Amino acid sequence: MSETMPEIIVRAVRPAEYERVGELTVAAYVAGGLISPDSDYVARLRDAADRAARAELLVAEVGGEVVGAVAYCPPDSPYAELTGPGEGEFRMLAVDPPARGGGIGRALVLACLNRAEATGMSAVRLSTQPDMLAAHRLYERLGFVRTPERDWFPEPDTELITYVLKL
Repeated sequence: MSETMPEIIVRAVRPAEYERVGELTVAAYVAGGLISPDSDYVARLRDAADRAARAELLVAEVGGEVVGAVAYCPPDSPYAELTGPGEGEFRMLAVDPPARGGGIGRALVLACLNRAEATGMSAVRLSTQPDMLAAHRLYERLGFVRTPERDWFPEPDTELITYVLKL
């Protein structure tokens, strides 16, 4: 008997979902060992309302439940850290830990790429932690390439590596 995968719907977040998105983003980063639960960055990850106001916060819904989120940042967004003219960026890609492995992260990244193409962007950039190996594999499968010349340290002990996909 074959089981079909449930449909992944990617759409803009609704205000009633801000708390859920904040909690699943924190869970994705903390459960994955990417940040400490005591990190100051946890408050920023939890603040989905701010991302929705200052970027384009997209969610992935499966079976009526929000299971992932990402902030797509056009070049004029205060959340855009890497973009040059005509470039988009995405940040804080998160999939609820129990929902990982079902294509949710891929669907969210593709939605960002589609948004960038629809608005005439020439490229999409992102930063990621060196130990986010599953994310690196996803990005590389989608055609992103490393841009080590843009790697950076937002804090002295926090290295971020970068990727770009030319559109």
